[in-house]
Amino acid sequence: MNWITNSVLPKIKAWVQSEDVPDNLWVKCKSCGQMIFHREFEEANNCCATCGNHAPLSPENRFRMTFDKGKYTLVELDSISEDPLKFKDTRRYSDRLRDTRAKTGLTDAIAVAHGMIGGKPAVMAAFDFRFMGGSMGRLVGNGIVAAANEAVALDAALITVPSSGGARMQEGVLSLMQLPRTILAVDKVRDANLPHIVLLAHPTTGGVTASFAMLGDVQLAEPGAIIGFAGRRVIEETVREKLPDDFQTAEYLRDHGMVDSVVARNEQHAFMARVLGFLMEKEKKPAAKVA
Repeated sequence: MNWITNSVLPKIKAWVQSEDVPDNLWVKCKSCGQMIFHREFEEANNCCATCGNHAPLSPENRFRMTFDKGKYTLVELDSISEDPLKFKDTRRYSDRLRDTRAKTGLTDAIAVAHGMIGGKPAVMAAFDFRFMGGSMGRLVGNGIVAAANEAVALDAALITVPSSGGARMQEGVLSLMQLPRTILAVDKVRDANLPHIVLLAHPTTGGVTASFAMLGDVQLAEPGAIIGFAGRRVIEETVREKLPDDFQTAEYLRDHGMVDSVVARNEQHAFMARVLGFLMEKEKKPAAKVA
């Protein structure tokens, strides 16, 4: 044992602490605790091979995963005034925005891109939960509106992928105004006879659920995603009843008719390509009669 303690263990410890070993070599699954090799985790689109947990996925990685051959074009969003309400709680809202942007490298909680899925044109608006919990403020509202306008302009399907805690409280009523604004935006797509597919990612709650996120022609969800308006504890205290263990999960909503299908990430490209093939199939004109 002295040989192991005095010789082997120090060498192993030195190797583990070596600068040649990157800090992010392993990722711990937050669901089952399994340690996953970082490269394998990324190749699986942030999914755990042991328990199937779907961890948050950045919009850029989602675009690469969903669009044909990973090719897409980003849609630039209009800039807005940062903090018209001059909001302050324990910190200034403008300071929170600055620090979050520095930490995440993101402009806000949404990104929009267009490309092809199964050979059909599509515009995707994807949330990023890392940016203030994916909360919906004015710039996020602009993203949904821009995506809808782009879909109509390109005669393309609209795909929205919400992952949000709801309205951004620091923007007050300006944030709440995004609920009817995004509803009108997706209605514009429907009026153009174009499909709107919603893919609910974990979590989708609050004002986002109460607006465009439940208005898809096809409602999809990722496995295990929590989807609802109010939180579980609030509902239990209101109705004074114990809720089922799987309440508000994607699978529960599917079983109760609120979601059409629960689709894992490794199946989403093929599934959406198949759905768009049905929804965007152009009617064939009858052949001209020969005199």
